[in-house]
Amino acid sequence: MRADLDLKASHTPGARLLLVAAPYYPAVTQALIAGAAKAIAAAEATYDLLLAPGAFEIPPAIAMTAKARPGAYEGFVALGCVVRGETSHYDYVCGESARALMDLGLHHSLAIGYGILTVENLQQAEARSAPDRNKGEEAAVACLALIALKRANAGGR
Repeated sequence: MRADLDLKASHTPGARLLLVAAPYYPAVTQALIAGAAKAIAAAEATYDLLLAPGAFEIPPAIAMTAKARPGAYEGFVALGCVVRGETSHYDYVCGESARALMDLGLHHSLAIGYGILTVENLQQAEARSAPDRNKGEEAAVACLALIALKRANAGGR
């Protein structure tokens, strides 16, 4: 085990990330994007932004981009919000988007940060996208940590 890897404090200068965001709840999504942008700037990395129609469409948007533009991005950050409603639609969207993102990470060695809020109500989403507790920032930090691990496993960069 390598003692010199600290995946919580990754510094990845020059990394290029793609934020894939579902703007169904615009204020929440914008706050998540702002949080992610803060973490990316602190790591001296850069990002592009791609808007997906919804949380369910984020994984295919990442897969299509990674395939069409191999190597263009070292990592991806999935951002969005799903609020529980009266039907089982919530369960399918949450479960399948999370599963698909995990599959992309595992089967294609993609660094993916998971910032899709799955909440009971809008108040919970607002709390999790607030500046002091921003899950978009946490997702970007997780993605950057995976990029650092990938770089370390490749012998640096």
